[in-house]
Amino acid sequence: MYLNLDSQFAPFGKENSIEFQSFTFSGGEPHIKITSDLSNIKEVTVTARTKSFNDFGLLLLAIDALQRFQIEKINVFIPYFPAARQDRVMVQGEPLSVKVYADILNALNLNKVTVFDAHSEVTSAVLNNCESISNHTFIQEVIKNIGTDLILISPDGGALKKIYKVSEYLGGVEVVECSKKRNVKNGKLEGFKVYEDDLKGKDCLIVDDICDGGGTFLGLAKELKNKNAGNLYLAVSHGIFSKGVDELNETFTKIYSTNSFRTIDEGVEVVKLEELLK
Repeated sequence: MYLNLDSQFAPFGKENSIEFQSFTFSGGEPHIKITSDLSNIKEVTVTARTKSFNDFGLLLLAIDALQRFQIEKINVFIPYFPAARQDRVMVQGEPLSVKVYADILNALNLNKVTVFDAHSEVTSAVLNNCESISNHTFIQEVIKNIGTDLILISPDGGALKKIYKVSEYLGGVEVVECSKKRNVKNGKLEGFKVYEDDLKGKDCLIVDDICDGGGTFLGLAKELKNKNAGNLYLAVSHGIFSKGVDELNETFTKIYSTNSFRTIDEGVEVVKLEELLK
């Protein structure tokens, strides 16, 4: 049985879906009431897209409601794990946010927590019974669309380990490494570098897990063009796109993402998780 908390997101299909009602109290607190009869149900998977702490709160309430039905095995599929980018404490006074979220879920003794293309290995390390699905089949679908005669671009050091695994999965696609710096005084990205002198007009596919504002990819695109890149493509597993996609679409021939974070209506070619999980 599946409890799909987002009405627009049913990654394992809509069959065997659990019915429920949810709303937010006037004080801001989420609430849920499961209306399906769960007698004799032994295992349930809850699917959730978390765009706010209230979304995460609704997930916690749903798990508690299921436990009160005496469900033996409760699994959670939360493709974009919240706060996964805050996976280290850079300066005194900051929280280790990913562990805060993980500790809350760990306390519920879940059977399994599945995430998609975790930002780093820290997520799997702090989450009990965690399964992380790689981005390999996602990138495979992207390349089916644009062709194999291209270069995979690693935007920074954090993406290196994963992109070489993608290359290996695809049979050895060429990889070019890049880097960037963040100005600690103003937070701006600068110092983009492409560690290849001449890309010889070849098409380039930047691969990363998250696109938020898009500054990394816009800055890197300029350097790639300076190194004689051909068409530029962008593939990100989790499309937040907090500043929209207009400027990105002016730079990239095509942008690809999944529906792991939200439903994307236009400007991006979406590879649905429903298809990747078959």
